Amino acid sequence: MIKAIIIDDEMHCRKTLGILLREYCPDVEVIDQCSNGIAGTEAIKRLKPELVFLDIEMPNMNGFELLEQFPEIHFAVIFTTGYDQYAIKAFRFSALDYLLKPINHEELIKAVQKVRHEAIHPLPQQLEILLEKLRHQPSGIHKIALPTMEGLQLIPVDSIISCVSDSNYSVLLLKDKQKLTISRTLKETEEILEEHSFLRVHNSSIVNLNEINKYIKGEGGYLVMSDGSTVDVSRTKKEILLKKLLPHKE
Repeated sequence: MIKAIIIDDEMHCRKTLGILLREYCPDVEVIDQCSNGIAGTEAIKRLKPELVFLDIEMPNMNGFELLEQFPEIHFAVIFTTGYDQYAIKAFRFSALDYLLKPINHEELIKAVQKVRHEAIHPLPQQLEILLEKLRHQPSGIHKIALPTMEGLQLIPVDSIISCVSDSNYSVLLLKDKQKLTISRTLKETEEILEEHSFLRVHNSSIVNLNEINKYIKGEGGYLVMSDGSTVDVSRTKKEILLKKLLPHKE
């Protein structure tokens, strides 16, 4: 059994999540439910859960402030939130687990399965990345958290030259000649990187616009990247790419 605590200031949210867990995740035992961050902090210290379902927006002490009470986090965290689409990108960028309210039982099952199989505890850097993105404020952090087969890897965003699709995975080509396979589809990778000078130039490829050395003309043409690798450009993406590369004319 996975011992869990639910922390949420809305009673109906706590009740609903408890019902969903009993019905769809019977191996999760809810050992306490807390209506605020202060009570939640005390419950975590006293009961030492393996998993915490944590609401972000709570009065007096929000979810982030609660986590700051622990020098080291020795429990898995699944955030529950009513945030918008922008926040979904922030969660993906930080590779932290979240459930959007109202909680979908299929998403809940997936999140719990991930905890069961991986039992990854959130890192301070992940929380910093998430908080920066949610506040829309740069804090000097320029890393991205990426889930790999070995665990979580944090790398500088500008170290990525290009990304290619590999079925349900993405392969990242990095500046140090390394290749990194991550547990994200190319579509998911695109959503994370699109605001950081990355562009999808082909059905199977995303490139860092700052790492393009040459564009070679053709039906769609192709790119020569800073590491000497080449990336095909599809006809449908050619015009968008050239608009990004060419200076705007007045």
